[in-house]
Formats: sequence, structure tokens, C-alpha cells
Amino acid sequence: MKIKCSNSVFCMSYKNKPVETINSGDTITFETYDCFNNQIQNESHLLGELNWDLINPATGPVYVQDAKAGDILKVEIVDIKIADKGVMVTIPNLGPIGEDTTKEKTKIVPIRDGKAIFNDKIHIPINPMIGVIGTAPKEEEIPTGTPKEHGGNMDCKRIVKGAILYLPINVDGALLAIGDLHAVMGDGETGCCGVEIPGEATVKVEVIKGKDLPLPMLIEGKDIITIASAETLDEASVIATKNMHKFLIDNLKIEANEATMLLSIIGDLRICQIVDPLKTARMELPLWVVEKYNYNID
Repeated sequence: MKIKCSNSVFCMSYKNKPVETINSGDTITFETYDCFNNQIQNESHLLGELNWDLINPATGPVYVQDAKAGDILKVEIVDIKIADKGVMVTIPNLGPIGEDTTKEKTKIVPIRDGKAIFNDKIHIPINPMIGVIGTAPKEEEIPTGTPKEHGGNMDCKRIVKGAILYLPINVDGALLAIGDLHAVMGDGETGCCGVEIPGEATVKVEVIKGKDLPLPMLIEGKDIITIASAETLDEASVIATKNMHKFLIDNLKIEANEATMLLSIIGDLRICQIVDPLKTARMELPLWVVEKYNYNID
């Protein structure tokens, strides 16, 4: 089953009408525009000239049968396919380096043989990731460009093929939407964009009942990760850390002081992005810790 990118929303909302209904356990493909809604086709198209009402579309939403408010949505990233070229932009006063940017620039980045061709000297191995992925908030309508507890524009480079993301179900059906793929992006997304690119994200969706996890939570590679967004990076970092601490205490039953010490020696606090309306940080912990306690997250 595939949803076309023409079925897009620009806010995560309980008011959004689902474009498709699936069952728990189903696999579905989301075709996506790039974050500029494919408005940039060559290097003469500048960011300041675009229709900003069309920025950061997310394909969907999808209604998941048997998903009830209070449940958890498990989203396994089965595959991410991207187009053969992406785009990057700069604009004055946008992002942490914006004050040093004197003019707009657009760069088309070809994708060849698994690499992003930045220039004739720098060819970067691609690492396709999902920038926007989330469920509907309970009462708010949150723009797709903003991250929060529901997920959204977290721009976490660990949301790649093989990753498993756990999201809150705030309303019946969950209303999952996905967009903003990147061919490659660095932690922080400091220039306000990665290699922004259209593509397809295929995910397997399952409803988990009777669990209490600090969400959003991610398993990728050898790590379990808590993700948090807030007005400042300091606040986001504290929330991500406290959420992992809570997970160790509540789920693994580790004593609070022991959990604090453990995070201080093997927990890695990292930046997802510092350019969206809310900033996003993550706390990474080796997955073997969870395995040592024989805890089944599902």
C-alpha cells in the first residue's frame, strides 16, 4: 500500500482527516515531497522566493485500527528510498550561522553510487533519514515544521532504515504522518537543512498496549534513545536525560542513584537539531543495558 505525496498536511492535528486506514501490523509506504514541497528545481530558485505556506509537508495522516488514546505506536523503518538529486539552501539570518550569510544560495546535490556529490572533491556517503514523523497531538494543532512530544520535525539523524520509533497515541487511530527526508544530515542541522530530497519511506506499524515509556523513544543500531524538544537546547537536553533516567528507574527497576551514575558514564547526550521552532536533543544508551535486565520494550 502506498500513499501519494499529494496527500499532504502542514500541521499534525486531531482534525486531519485520514487518507488511509490500516491495521496494526501492516506495512505502508509514504511517498514524500522534499521539505520545500519540490518547489526548488534548479539553482536559480531561491528560498526567499518560495511559497512558505507549502514548507515541510508531511504525507498522510494514516488511521491505525485498534489504536486508542494512551496506547503506543511502534513504527519500524523498513526502507527509505530517495531521488537522484537533493537540494540545499542558505539565507541570511536563518540558523546559527545566518548572521554571517550575506546572500541566498541554492545548491543542487546529485546522488550517485550511494554518495551525495557535494562538489568535485567532496563525495559524502548517503545516510537516508526521516526528518518529520509524528502522530496527532491530543488537542493542539502543531505545524509539521515543529517538533514536540508527538514527534514531528525532530530531524534526528538516527531515524534511518532499520530503526524502531515509539510514538504516543494521543487520539484514536494515531493519525501518523511522515515527510522531510534527507539524503544525509549532520547532528545539529546547523545550516538549517540537510540534503533535502523527495523519496519514499516504508514503515511497519504496530499498536502496543499496556506499556508506559518516555516518548518519543527510538531503537537504532546498538542504542536505545530518548528524544526531547523544547524552546532551548538546554531544556531539551535536560528532558531527554530525565526521560532516560525515568526509563531506567520505572522500566528496568534500577535504583535512582544508580541510574544517575550509569547515565553519567555510558549515556551520550547529543544534539538532533538547533534550527526548528523548538530545539531537539537525544540521550543515547547502549541497548545491551536493557538486554542485561531482560526487559522487553514491546
